[in-house]
Amino acid sequence: MEGSGEHPIHPAIAPLSFLLGKWRGQGQGGFPTINSFSYGEELHFSHSGKPVIAYAQKTWKLSSGEPMHAESGYWRPKSDGTIEVVIAQSTGLVEVQKGTYDADQKVIKLQSELVGNASKVKEIARVFELKDEGLSYEVQMATNLTKLEPHLNALLKKL
Repeated sequence: MEGSGEHPIHPAIAPLSFLLGKWRGQGQGGFPTINSFSYGEELHFSHSGKPVIAYAQKTWKLSSGEPMHAESGYWRPKSDGTIEVVIAQSTGLVEVQKGTYDADQKVIKLQSELVGNASKVKEIARVFELKDEGLSYEVQMATNLTKLEPHLNALLKKL
């Protein structure tokens, strides 16, 4: 059964079941300290029948297809509308995030409690929202030189 993807959806993740599956699209990045850039991206949300959603993300350069960033983790929604998320990035940075979700509006808001192993990054906030056009997200970041500033945004379509 492992790997077949035929697990029944756990009641705890049912409110976020709209995320499940693969999403692909394009994003834009920027920050006061770097040049702006565009990228291709794929997100994969899956579950094993447990009260947790597995999350995997990868990005690539649009021009060459060369891999850029990757991260993965786990999303743990609670019945009271709160959510805990842990993310490990390919750069070695880790995030412990807490937030809220609105199952009716299909919005998830996350704020870092801890950013570990990062020399410059102090804080990360993420907002995911299901819209008519697809799944959109925004990432904001604060460093030792900046306050919370927009860093990434993307629009992804379900595959």
